[in-house]
Amino acid sequence: MQEVDRRALLAGLGIGGAALAASGAIAQSTAQGNAAPDRGPPRQPDPSARHRIRFAVIGLDHPHIYAMTDALIRGGGTLAMVHAPDPKQRAAFLGRYGDVRLARSEAEVLEARDIQLVASASIPDLRAPLGIRVMRAGKDFLSDKPGITSLAQLAEVRRTIASTKRKFAILYSERYEVRAAVRAGELVKAGAIGKVVQTVNLAPHRMSPASRPDWFWDTARYGGILTDIGSHQADQFLFYTGSTRAEVVASQAGNVGTPQHPRFQDFGDMTLTGNGGTGYVRVDWFTPDGLSTWGDGRLFILGTGGFIELRKYVDVAGRPGGDHLFITDAKGSRHEDCSRVPLPFGPQFVSDVVERTEVAQDQRQALLAAELVLKAQARAKPPVLPTA
Repeated sequence: MQEVDRRALLAGLGIGGAALAASGAIAQSTAQGNAAPDRGPPRQPDPSARHRIRFAVIGLDHPHIYAMTDALIRGGGTLAMVHAPDPKQRAAFLGRYGDVRLARSEAEVLEARDIQLVASASIPDLRAPLGIRVMRAGKDFLSDKPGITSLAQLAEVRRTIASTKRKFAILYSERYEVRAAVRAGELVKAGAIGKVVQTVNLAPHRMSPASRPDWFWDTARYGGILTDIGSHQADQFLFYTGSTRAEVVASQAGNVGTPQHPRFQDFGDMTLTGNGGTGYVRVDWFTPDGLSTWGDGRLFILGTGGFIELRKYVDVAGRPGGDHLFITDAKGSRHEDCSRVPLPFGPQFVSDVVERTEVAQDQRQALLAAELVLKAQARAKPPVLPTA
């Protein structure tokens, strides 16, 4: 493998002050939430992985690419090629995954006959156009969220899916890669709280300005706060309520506390309704430095026979770690530690690629979530500014 410069590796992650774990893996920044996982990459597929594929990566602009790559490896994927023009990003990626073939161009990846899937965490407004080119080249595509930043992009993605029969998947990691969220899905499916009536998602994030690239502050590049962070929550609303049709009732988005970056949005909310229930979402960039992690992500699922609350990343002033689930039903209240719940997305998605199924992700639901946030963003009213 090429020798990787330590400083270039850390700079490529954009997290000043990070450290290497004893194993050589990149340390997770629990304070910021924008770094590689603290554990090393998977050494082998999960036992549940039934198939093997070869995949490539194009675009390392957001560190979510590390969790995406790990999920595919767990699922039975072999990382066979990477294209990343930025040398710092490339050094960081190779420092984690080792001897991976470097593609000289995007075309080299798209023309490679042994590549079945391309994954990307490029700058958000570039993801859908890349996915369209990938599908036209006869390969499936897995995007970081948001996978789509305009309604025009969404229309072209849908046309390309219909004409090529390829997959345009979006890794909504706050459901697929959060063990408590996986467990909540199991409980809802089993009828543990009756029929779901409403979901409430609170998704605060820490801004960490020094670690952010220029495009992070430009709404035109990331699509706006509802399109970006809100895509996770729209996906959860559709999934837990079982909605196949939905619309936006009301939405707000704007800059209420970051005047030094006027093109940035730091607060938003939206109310959704579907044929399976209703949902409320609040997203923001106001997590204070005093919190031990990057955001107190919470999900409330109200059912006719009880309710579930998830504290995904921290139990404030309570139990250590994340992945906390609280359920209340007719028998009482209880806490579940979900830290050992398996993550099925990787193996299921690789099987979907091979078998042409939709077990890991329903294509229509994934794009409906994107459509909801794009419409919410387009219709959003400015929030009321706080008074001095």
